[in-house]
Amino acid sequence: MFVRDYMTRNVTTLPDDSKLLDAALMIRRTGKRHVPIVSAQTGKVVGIVSDRDILRLSPSVLTAASSEEDYNQVFEDTPITKAMTANPISVSPDAPISEAVDVLNTKKISAVLVAQDGDLKGILTVTDMLGLLNELLAGGDKPRTLGS
Repeated sequence: MFVRDYMTRNVTTLPDDSKLLDAALMIRRTGKRHVPIVSAQTGKVVGIVSDRDILRLSPSVLTAASSEEDYNQVFEDTPITKAMTANPISVSPDAPISEAVDVLNTKKISAVLVAQDGDLKGILTVTDMLGLLNELLAGGDKPRTLGS
């Protein structure tokens, strides 16, 4: 079993010149919790941003001192590079699935990018691995390919 067999291949990305608002809207629109960030110049992977990263930088709506305009301005003005994790951990599509699971477990992360020579090939999440575990526990003869 290899990473390529279980990764999600069609991943929506944002360029590194995007704003926090772009990521927040993409996460809301797609329902995905992670957005890979690619270089606007080279197209190579430079980071990843999660819904938690966005929440961490979001101003509190409970703060009386900030208006709705101030709240929105934070999203419009904050560069995505401030929210993202730069140089994210990645695995090769040809890596054994056990290697990716080890990375997710030991680093305590919920997604790992799948890249080859800096080019994004996909993403593998804890949810993907729970799907695989479910199939294995159900006694399926052969796990099906997920995320294609």
